[in-house]
Amino acid sequence: MSTAPSAGEAPGPATDGPARDSTPRRVAGVAGVTVVCLVAGLLFGTSASLARTRPLSGEINDLVGLITVRDEEVSRLSERAEELRADVASLQDRVDSSEARRLSRTADGLAPAVGLTPVAGPAVQVTLDDAGYSLQTLPEGYTVDDVVVHQEDLQGVINALWAGGAEAIMVQDQRIVSTSSVQCVGNTLYLQGRVYSPPYTVTAIGDVTALHAALEADPVVDIYRQWADTVGLGYAVRDLPEAELPAYSGTVRPEFARAVRDLKPGDVLPTPQE
Repeated sequence: MSTAPSAGEAPGPATDGPARDSTPRRVAGVAGVTVVCLVAGLLFGTSASLARTRPLSGEINDLVGLITVRDEEVSRLSERAEELRADVASLQDRVDSSEARRLSRTADGLAPAVGLTPVAGPAVQVTLDDAGYSLQTLPEGYTVDDVVVHQEDLQGVINALWAGGAEAIMVQDQRIVSTSSVQCVGNTLYLQGRVYSPPYTVTAIGDVTALHAALEADPVVDIYRQWADTVGLGYAVRDLPEAELPAYSGTVRPEFARAVRDLKPGDVLPTPQE
């Protein structure tokens, strides 16, 4: 075994064997390390490039892709749900039970109130649309947010129509019920698992005169109309002599609830905690 040199002492030949020149090996070692580093760098660069161009293992890393996949999944599930509802209705018709018939009549009586049956009649249809500017044509002093339809704009129209006594409301091609949530994701509308791009249409069945009056009186809708006049946002209202709104196809059962105990008349409900 060779003895290691002490600190400050220059390395010398081993005491138990002839001295050997290690320069060629050192050069070869440095060259080998250099090649390995170059190959590793190439592999890392290739992996990073592939990660940027396409998702690995089928994963979706961007919001738009995730929403698109979710939209397709909801469409498939909605079609399956319709088939199952038809099966349930067929089985219910075969049941010969007084209790089953009583429950069925009760459910049929509640269905119109919760939006589970189609509704037809005279309607008012409101259409909202983006102004259509690009970054190059955007008017001076305005931002992109000023020239697109926002969630509160669409919700304001819906609330105004409810306040005007609407019997039923449909946004795009979906029936709106008490549990529906209108949400904006970027410049698209996310509604009950489906994604829509502008223009957005809101159709309400009811007293046409009362619905027009409610739209005119609503302060949120009035602000949107002012912006429409200023920057060219789309706002159009038209009467439909006859419209048919489909039944709501989702679930009406609450997904989240919290028990409230020891609540007395006049007490204020506690604010939900995050």
